[in-house]
Amino acid sequence: MKAVVISEPGGPDVLELRDAPLPDPGPGEVRIRVYAAGVNRPDVIQRQGRYPAPPGVPADIPGLEVAGVVDMVGKDAPRWKVGDRVCALLAGGGYAEYVTVPSGQCLPVPANWDFIQAASVPETFFTVWANIFQRGHFQKGETVLVHGGSSGIGVAAIQMISTMGGKIIITAGTDEKCAFCKRLGADRSINYRTEDFESVIREEFGGVDIILDMIGGDYTPKNLNCLREEGRLIIINAMNGRQAEVDLMRVMVKRLTITGSTLRVRSPEFKQRIAEELESNIWPLMADGSIKPVVFRTFSFGNALSAHKLMETSEHMGKIVLEMN
Repeated sequence: MKAVVISEPGGPDVLELRDAPLPDPGPGEVRIRVYAAGVNRPDVIQRQGRYPAPPGVPADIPGLEVAGVVDMVGKDAPRWKVGDRVCALLAGGGYAEYVTVPSGQCLPVPANWDFIQAASVPETFFTVWANIFQRGHFQKGETVLVHGGSSGIGVAAIQMISTMGGKIIITAGTDEKCAFCKRLGADRSINYRTEDFESVIREEFGGVDIILDMIGGDYTPKNLNCLREEGRLIIINAMNGRQAEVDLMRVMVKRLTITGSTLRVRSPEFKQRIAEELESNIWPLMADGSIKPVVFRTFSFGNALSAHKLMETSEHMGKIVLEMN
């Protein structure tokens, strides 16, 4: 098969289209003929040599989400059959013509969606559900702040929280991105270059219940100041740095929770539980059009380097997707 391979750690030009061995599904797995693959920031970090693949996953082929057709079914994978249209969350290897994945990490492609739309969903929707809804214990009526509102994570969070009865505030770096997020359903969009998000939230909302943060660093004390009593700060990345100053007395007095997670290394069983909850709670909203995929731009598999260049500019609003020719 053809696959996009990281030839060595480095910039986007280290991505090369090469021949790679065709994988066979093991017990409980299916093999997918890939028609589209989502591009995510962890792919960029892996390409740079700072986010190695877990054991048992191709070390040199990035890609955490795909959509396509089941091509082969391994033993003990009873739900799926050859020819089924699926999208799937992967631990890696998605930039390829074929990929194997535990069957429980697959979900059906909604009938009215194409493969490009379906490939834009798994990584971000699994991440938002695992963190805001499972770890953050979101309840209807709560207010959530999401940093990076125009990112793939932000696009998923805006739609999921608003359709599940919450109020959502986002930060973004341009007025265009803020307007885009408002159109998606954000209740308030804050341009962090022209407004101080902490002041806005405390003055206009009196605080928030949950914060989903991918920034870290100097955002951490400001995030804690924004939380109401019993608030939850959930950290999924640290783009501004892993070190932060925390006022422990504020944490104690307001009974705050500071937590975080990474999804890639979690077990297939854990990911299957997320898939089951998404299918029950979110997939019906996709089927009726309440939640829609937002694809910013597509690239051919052979032009993955351009997709990574765009990802690194952070100019996109929504998802970037690779399309198999």
